[in-house]
Amino acid sequence: MSKELITALNALEKENGISKEVMLDTIEKSLKDEFKNQFNTIENCEVVLDRITGDFHIYANRTVVDTVTPAEEMEENRGKFVYGKEISYADAKKIKPDCQIGDVLRVEIKSEEFSRRAAKSAKGTIVQKIREEEKNAIYNEYHSKEHEIITGIVQRIDDKGNILVDIGRTQTTLKKNECVKGENYQRGDRIKLYVLEVSNGNKNNNNDPKADKEKSGPLVIRVSRKTPYLVKRLFEEEVAEIKDGVVKIVSIAREEGSRTKISVKAEVPNVDPVGACVGINGARVKAIVNELGNEQIDIIEWDENPAQYIVNALSPAKVVSISACDDENGKKATVVVSDQQLSLAIGKAGQNVRLAAKLTGYGIDIKSESQAREAGEYEGYNEESYDDDAEYSENMNDTLPDEDIQDGDVEEEAGNEELE
Repeated sequence: MSKELITALNALEKENGISKEVMLDTIEKSLKDEFKNQFNTIENCEVVLDRITGDFHIYANRTVVDTVTPAEEMEENRGKFVYGKEISYADAKKIKPDCQIGDVLRVEIKSEEFSRRAAKSAKGTIVQKIREEEKNAIYNEYHSKEHEIITGIVQRIDDKGNILVDIGRTQTTLKKNECVKGENYQRGDRIKLYVLEVSNGNKNNNNDPKADKEKSGPLVIRVSRKTPYLVKRLFEEEVAEIKDGVVKIVSIAREEGSRTKISVKAEVPNVDPVGACVGINGARVKAIVNELGNEQIDIIEWDENPAQYIVNALSPAKVVSISACDDENGKKATVVVSDQQLSLAIGKAGQNVRLAAKLTGYGIDIKSESQAREAGEYEGYNEESYDDDAEYSENMNDTLPDEDIQDGDVEEEAGNEELE
């Protein structure tokens, strides 16, 4: 080992972020281990790796004696001799002319056999440590990107529909159950992914980026295209007002590949939160729709009045009357729309009301005016016919939770959804 080693370690640190000091410490430890393996002891000896030249030296403390124990000078014990505890007075004077019997000298040991074996051992240790440190560096890099969006290049798609994606320093697999139905990719396509979780196979250390990785398993980066948080992050990237905290995303309800409802509110006065998300001529929301494969996005203004919030969530349908309550039986709302608006309010296969229920946290029962009259629940049209006696919860439990998620599930199911 020499300066070429130091040069290589410097380059490794610069290009791969692998600490030179960590590598030198590892090499030094491997030299000590090899020393012990060859001579069955490390007692009374020291192995030092020169951080500048890359050379290593072996030192032993020897007591100066008149005559060394004969057994240590025997040819068959030559290996043991270099680690003996004694040095003859004649040899000691060559190192330190003014030494005396009984002095302890620090003597450098020369062993060509050990040097050859140590160099071979160190080479294997370096290769292994580089792999471990590269894995550690990749883990730390992507662990910091949990719950964020990363961009990759599609490499291939296997027979099961799983997509192998190159994400820079490593690769990950977008599992079929995290893909969006209807999205098709070809090799070389760019793809945005939401990072659900990064783990190294060690359950005890997954939350500690600095944890010992020697006993860890393979690096796993779980990603998704179907989680609602992908939509949330896309809006944060595209809408400056959200990134700056002027506009807040309150809740998201998504049926991936088809339709998403997202509610927003302004955190400062005189700001239109919906307009900020839509952008000039719809530019901002169009960019997100394109990224999601033309998935329909409804942007809803959040309201502290639950009834008004539900009215907004059922857009584009027009509500005639609504009553909402939050009691021991749960959050429920009864909505009346015109006969012509009933199918629009419910949506195709019940999608509009289902998403509105998930968005607001209320079970929503929709009736047409005719159905409401037959049930004796409605007498006529009234623009201000919200139920004044309803119990409204001002502290809506409809905010997105913190990014501590499991498999991308974020909304609680609403109460009983009665779809006409």
